[in-house]
Amino acid sequence: MSTLLIGDVHGCYEELRSLLAQVDFDPAKDTLWLTGDLVARGPDSVEVLRYVQSLGDSVRMVLGNHDLHLLAVYAGISRNKPKDKITPLLDAPDADSLINWLRRQPVLQVDNELKLVMAHAGISPQWDIETAQLCAREVEAVLSSDSYPLFLNAMYGDMPNSWVDGLTGLQRLRFSTNALTRMRYCFPGGELDMICKDAPGEAPSPLKPWFNLPSKVLDEGYSIAFGHWASLEGKGTPPQVYALDTGCCWGGDLTMLRWEDKQYFTQPSLRPKSIEESA
Repeated sequence: MSTLLIGDVHGCYEELRSLLAQVDFDPAKDTLWLTGDLVARGPDSVEVLRYVQSLGDSVRMVLGNHDLHLLAVYAGISRNKPKDKITPLLDAPDADSLINWLRRQPVLQVDNELKLVMAHAGISPQWDIETAQLCAREVEAVLSSDSYPLFLNAMYGDMPNSWVDGLTGLQRLRFSTNALTRMRYCFPGGELDMICKDAPGEAPSPLKPWFNLPSKVLDEGYSIAFGHWASLEGKGTPPQVYALDTGCCWGGDLTMLRWEDKQYFTQPSLRPKSIEESA
């Protein structure tokens, strides 16, 4: 029985199946954790969703920013960008079923026995584990409700960028969504910077990667696995923090971490290398 953590799939269905074959993945006994961004930029988003949905309770996934963008496109709120390659998914006969299943997936996974946390972008340095779980449940509740288009219409924006207990309504939901699905850099006080996408070492002062700031969640003994940041190439994080997006859809690798022995497995992309990175 293995716990298998895989970085952003981005529609790379063949690579996903090949990677799982390396460890003889058995959904009857293994658990698959996915860092989000199942869709967009790669060639087979619809096949990825069909496969992941078919795995049922053997999957523990989180939503990423591209998954949320797909929901916004489906709801008529955002524009379908050709580079996202989601038109075949939107036109699929089972699109309604797949997308309504997707919007009912979590934005945070916490396993208290494994002391393992997964979010697409990471965990705000301003949150402890209790606050992170509370904020995630609030986002999940509105996504699964009939009012989800209202939230999707309001989720775009970079402010507020600092957590305070008094945040309410759509501002509170937007901060939570940005922290969990879009964050890369923070200011020294933990405030989110939603503009810089430079590689670490090239970012302007005083910005730091969120995982290089003091973390209440790490201090509580948890490890954090995340995706979203392909230019990290899985490197440069402190102990207890695992960057798993290695840019498969850009011509890099799809990376898997087997939690029990911390062994990594990779599957090279079937597409040429690209310098572009996900927004």
